[in-house]
Amino acid sequence: MTVRLHWFLPTGGDGRTLVDRHAYGPAEARRATGVRAPDIEYLAQIAKAAEQLGFEAVLTPTGTWCEDAWLTTAALAQHTERLKFLVAFRPGLLSPTLAAQMAATYQRVTRGRLLLNVVTGGDSAEQRRFGDHLDHDQRYARTDEFLSVVRGVWRGEPYDFRGAHYQVEGGLAVLPPDPVPQLFFGGSSPAAGPVAARHADVYLTWGEPPAQVREKTDWIRSLAEREGRTVRFGIRLHTISRDSSAEAWATAQRLLDDLDADTIAAAQAALGRSESVGQRRMLELHGGARDRLEIHPNLWAGVGLVRGGAGTALVGSHAEVADRIEEYHSLGIEHFVLSGYPHLEEAYWFGEGVIPELAARGLLKRQVPADGVPLLAAGGR
Repeated sequence: MTVRLHWFLPTGGDGRTLVDRHAYGPAEARRATGVRAPDIEYLAQIAKAAEQLGFEAVLTPTGTWCEDAWLTTAALAQHTERLKFLVAFRPGLLSPTLAAQMAATYQRVTRGRLLLNVVTGGDSAEQRRFGDHLDHDQRYARTDEFLSVVRGVWRGEPYDFRGAHYQVEGGLAVLPPDPVPQLFFGGSSPAAGPVAARHADVYLTWGEPPAQVREKTDWIRSLAEREGRTVRFGIRLHTISRDSSAEAWATAQRLLDDLDADTIAAAQAALGRSESVGQRRMLELHGGARDRLEIHPNLWAGVGLVRGGAGTALVGSHAEVADRIEEYHSLGIEHFVLSGYPHLEEAYWFGEGVIPELAARGLLKRQVPADGVPLLAAGGR
């Protein structure tokens, strides 16, 4: 099992700070120095850099504060040749039959470069913005039905389904996707685990310390075995990789120094209202305190002081970051979905520093593109 590396597209805006300064946020945030709008030209720079450096795919988020993932990545596919797009979307906000059809079209338009990240949603306030009023566990029950319909429709013959949330008669993708997109799925709650076991190709966890990651993967693996399935595993992390450990930690400290106590308190209060079990686990890693942020060697929880979702970063020299990736890989983690601030520069720091380290350890395979020039790659088409 080789390591498969993916990067991130900041479709809500980017910059040299951890503070959430979204493209659609308050006017004063949008005017802040160094904030980069998520225009197609900038996102294309990141996508091209990721492709050139050897990342297999880029994750595009979903939600109020970012551009639509389907439309943005379809546009970026025209600026790239090999790069895949891990498109995040929320079941329940569109018909499962339509989603199956969209995925099939996307595969034909991009010649097979679609991966799907299923985001059930852990914040009821965010869900209500889109007209969704189900509670946490009901959303996972709906996701279970949604994915059953999607996979059924992809068979290429009329498919009927009757459940609590969907009733489909003769659902059909006349031309099924080729290849069928891999489904990435995350969730740490008791309601999420069985859904992942039944439907996920890759179970994606946020970057907790290795011991906690092992507990989670053991849990999902055992649930999948009961379903007669095998699930692969991935992890979502930020990175700060430099030529020396001191340089990397100085960068982390600079990001931390940019955060005042009021900003952290406000962010922690907002994140604490989330229904997401995974988000609660992220908050428990640091408890809102600045003085205990290295929660495992080279694993820094500072990002989670002010940002939701993935709240930890691998921080260190290129060799140290490679060590931590190798440690997670030894637990069965295959996919690493990475990011950094700003995303363009950090892609190069990681791509030119850590990827050669991983290749030297035999964790990456070589991809040969159409021009015949070998490229170190985390996976391949």
